[in-house]
Amino acid sequence: MPKSMPKSKSMRIRTSACTALAVAALAAGTVLTAPTAGAAEKAAVPKAAAPKFLSASQLPPHPTSAWTAGPATEGFPEALGGCVSTEGVLDYEYRHREFRTDLETNAVQLTVVTDSAAHAKALAKHYDDLVRTCADRIEESSPDIKAEGRDYGKLPVEEGARVRGLHTETSYGATDISLTSVGRDGRTVTVVRWAQMGDFGDAPVAAFKKTTTTAVNKLY
Repeated sequence: MPKSMPKSKSMRIRTSACTALAVAALAAGTVLTAPTAGAAEKAAVPKAAAPKFLSASQLPPHPTSAWTAGPATEGFPEALGGCVSTEGVLDYEYRHREFRTDLETNAVQLTVVTDSAAHAKALAKHYDDLVRTCADRIEESSPDIKAEGRDYGKLPVEEGARVRGLHTETSYGATDISLTSVGRDGRTVTVVRWAQMGDFGDAPVAAFKKTTTTAVNKLY
């Protein structure tokens, strides 16, 4: 794990990393068609029971701190990290839940209810493509940040899920590691992200895969 640093310096580092992620998200190419003229209203989605979210106990265990879960909230979460955004996709039902520990570790889950299984499949691929290309986009937009992505493979749950990792290191010396998964059940897509300071050696990949499997199974 990285050595601790003064709070002010840590805040500057994190601001730089977050800015890079935001720019990377805006630079991402769009795959799904945005609403046409006359379709500015929210995409019509048949009424169905809201997808269930992970509980705090279903996150990868932290060695020294318990997880705390926030409430399920409407909208798209900024805490998703910038690799995934709503840019270029229909305005579906976005809901999310954030999680935190007493230390640097945090997590968030997004659920998206689309109007068909076909649209959900396309959206899941779009999100996974954004996660897959995020490291390259970060480096292109922020020369002072080195980024590396890793593919941890597919999971055999419902219509499928995939786990990827992202490590960033700033010129100031701060390193951050995150794991992000995209999964689908029917016409519902979920994205789960776990993050903390550290590198790939600090990532609980096996536990996160279990978390992802649980998240997809809980969608309906």
